[in-house]
Amino acid sequence: MNGMASDHNSSSQEQYLPHYLQKEDPFASKLSREADIVAGFYLTVIGILSTLGNGYVIFMSSKRKKKLRPAEIMTVNLAVCDLGISVVGKPFSIISFFSHRWVFGWMGCRWYGWAGFFFGCGSLITMTAVSLDRYLKICHLSYGTWLKRHHAFICLAIIWAYATFWATVPFAGVGSYAPEPFGTSCTLDWWLAQASVAGQAFILSILFFCLLFPTAVIVFSYVKIILKVKSSTKEVAHYDSRIQNSHILEMKLTKVAMLICAGFLIAWIPYAVVSVWSAFGQPDSVPIQFSVVPTLLAKSAAMYNPIIYQVIDCKFACCRSRGLKTLQRKSSLKKSRMYSISAHRDSMAMNETQMEV
Repeated sequence: MNGMASDHNSSSQEQYLPHYLQKEDPFASKLSREADIVAGFYLTVIGILSTLGNGYVIFMSSKRKKKLRPAEIMTVNLAVCDLGISVVGKPFSIISFFSHRWVFGWMGCRWYGWAGFFFGCGSLITMTAVSLDRYLKICHLSYGTWLKRHHAFICLAIIWAYATFWATVPFAGVGSYAPEPFGTSCTLDWWLAQASVAGQAFILSILFFCLLFPTAVIVFSYVKIILKVKSSTKEVAHYDSRIQNSHILEMKLTKVAMLICAGFLIAWIPYAVVSVWSAFGQPDSVPIQFSVVPTLLAKSAAMYNPIIYQVIDCKFACCRSRGLKTLQRKSSLKKSRMYSISAHRDSMAMNETQMEV
């Protein structure tokens, strides 16, 4: 009898039912109506600001698309990913929060989960490529000098293929997309890791190739850059002004990239921690009210990047305007000197002609 009871307990543990199979209606909101309304307004503001900001970045970049540097091409791709999350994904969750339930069914849930994972993975891999570009340009000049625009476009093709592969793998039967525990949003089915070894292998692969490995590359690149910057000023000081100006621009792009990566990771790490705990921790041990906060924070990541662009560009524009004023003063001094010299020469010539007469 004891053996039969232990077998029953082990089989019940193996046949773990995730939250969306335990309830008759997995898409009903588990939050209060007031909380859903607040979340809906929050996502509406985030979505509007993100759409306007990233749309502005793309529009302004399109005006000078032939002059974009490889790192700037990557940041434009990042703006495209953020705009995709705002336009394709956020309307689904906004409507669902205001409706107090997910209203688009399983098909809409899988589409929303795919779109969020696709653009989120594309953003992280883009930032990984940007960090490698900054690392080569700052730490290995001999390698960084041959990175041209066509290399950036090849890298974009690899990024989109990478994101498409990992976002589409769940549709091949390896994984799945499922509703969040609070019901009004959908995500990757992290709860598969509680059900089978195959589910654990799938979740571990996603975590490594779409989170841990890219994050490790980003951290490594910027740590090496920070260490290099301490000695780079002395190395660049004896070069001519053109090389110094190029170095200043590279450092400006590096600061933008570092701030973007920091904002992205700060927004997504709490969600990643909750997701990993849901996958490998005690089943259903994350409170529903607690799980919604990291999700909303992660959805705000697309809003930060345009703000970072504008703050850095304003500082850079101020520096350029000061430099232009200095150049204008120098040019005006040169012109006044030329006028005085030419006037002096003209007066001397007139005196000579009067003497000859």
